[in-house]
Amino acid sequence: MARDQIDMTPLQSRDELVAWLEDGIKPPSAFRIGTEHEKTPFTLDGLKPVPYAGARGIEALLLGMKSLLGWEPIMEGDHIIGLYDVTGGGAISLEPGGQFELSGAPVETIHQTQSELMAHLAQVREVAGPLGIGFLGLGMTPSWSREQIPVMPKGRYKIMTSYMPKVGQYGLDMMYRTCTVQTNLDFSSEADMVRKLRVSVALQPVATALFANSPFTEGKPNGYQSFRSEIWRDTDNARSGMIPWAFEDGMGFERWVDYALDVPMYFVKRGDSYIDVSGSSFRDFFAGNNKMIPGEKPTLSDWANHLSTIFPEVRLKRYLEMRGADGVPWNRLPALSAFWVGLLYDDAALDAAWEIVRHWTAAERQALRDDVPKLGFKSRIKDRYLFQIAKECVALAHGGLKRRARLDQSGRDETRHLEPLDQIIALGKNPAEEMLDKYNGAWQRSVDPAYKEYCF
Repeated sequence: MARDQIDMTPLQSRDELVAWLEDGIKPPSAFRIGTEHEKTPFTLDGLKPVPYAGARGIEALLLGMKSLLGWEPIMEGDHIIGLYDVTGGGAISLEPGGQFELSGAPVETIHQTQSELMAHLAQVREVAGPLGIGFLGLGMTPSWSREQIPVMPKGRYKIMTSYMPKVGQYGLDMMYRTCTVQTNLDFSSEADMVRKLRVSVALQPVATALFANSPFTEGKPNGYQSFRSEIWRDTDNARSGMIPWAFEDGMGFERWVDYALDVPMYFVKRGDSYIDVSGSSFRDFFAGNNKMIPGEKPTLSDWANHLSTIFPEVRLKRYLEMRGADGVPWNRLPALSAFWVGLLYDDAALDAAWEIVRHWTAAERQALRDDVPKLGFKSRIKDRYLFQIAKECVALAHGGLKRRARLDQSGRDETRHLEPLDQIIALGKNPAEEMLDKYNGAWQRSVDPAYKEYCF
């Protein structure tokens, strides 16, 4: 998320929280695609983390991007922490360890997603090259310890850094050492939201397996294909996971609000200051019972910011966010959006996807989620390997994109963006398995070559 919300409209009732989510409803003609991706900056000389300050640091990179793009700076005190495109809606932001994130503008086609990505990378390279900075397209830093990684000057991250060790063993690793790619998609009604949410939660392990890309920790294989995904299993279970209640009768916007009201908060922002309210619930805040700010009631910005700190496998805001994939190299990034658009923006594909998952129980979905970080395609649910399900889902996405029939200037439809997934299915190996083969072969048991082969 590029910047915290600043709408200070006071909230009076629970109905307003529900209405805020309902405002995301759009007709299918207005559906858009949002793609967010993170990448890890590193020094080309020495393959080390990039500090925030200094002539060749993250601050200099952001200032250079500001001069190049003319985007509005996002400031926290005297520090630039991001950029915002007032016209197009895109943004650049920093994750806790300096991971550089593009939050893409809402676009109509995957072709536009790719064009946006290519323009962004060209701009970043123009500024980063002279600074001696490269960017790594993996789901987790492959060689650095947590202690080596710099801390970005953002107030919300200071609060989270203090809170995370209290609620799980991997929270700081999630913050400082991981990268993801995420697709954000729309819904046309409450029923459409529920259907898409259920299908995408159930199939999130498929995306995890297809994009698994974090098999190394501190220079050695960690025993997982997606250690980023494993990290989320013990980061903060009060705000993450497979949300089994979303499959129960009565699921809708109100049920999400009731869930979010009881998720522990991190902070409240007032002016330029972040107030640490970690561990307290939004429900108590709404009742004026927050001990850190007694008697004060929340605003719309407090609600929007709180929703951005909830981390299930699929997150509902005014759109749905697919959160199960590792960060990957640039040429595989549009494939995630193509996969989910093909499945969720075509009724026939969505119906077929529901048929795959509708008989799975909550326990079976959870077991699949638990297995996939280590086993990838070899995970099983009922009597099927995940590889079989992934192959079927990629085929469904092809059909959905063909029926969308959104053509580029060369007359090609959006299925061309699924080619990286077609190659994975054809090989029967995901990116992590390919990388482990290289590590045990041509890389001669070193992760350093990853900084060249998986560099943006």
